[in-house]
Amino acid sequence: MNIQAEKLELMRMILETENSTLLESIKNLFKKEYKKDFWMSLPDDQKEEILDGVAEAEQGYVIDYNDVMKNFN
Repeated sequence: MNIQAEKLELMRMILETENSTLLESIKNLFKKEYKKDFWMSLPDDQKEEILDGVAEAEQGYVIDYNDVMKNFN
């Protein structure tokens, strides 16, 4: 099953349940997962630097680790 189908199935199950304890558990699960996301705790300038680095890597502007380490041996 693909991710969109999984989401739809979960939505259907949530909409059909009358179990408030289950709904509270699902809500807490999402809150817990959101808190784990370190990205949300980073300052904007750090996020920007990381995104810049990812963009550079995707464009091929990278240096092999072993080449860098040659400078320190």
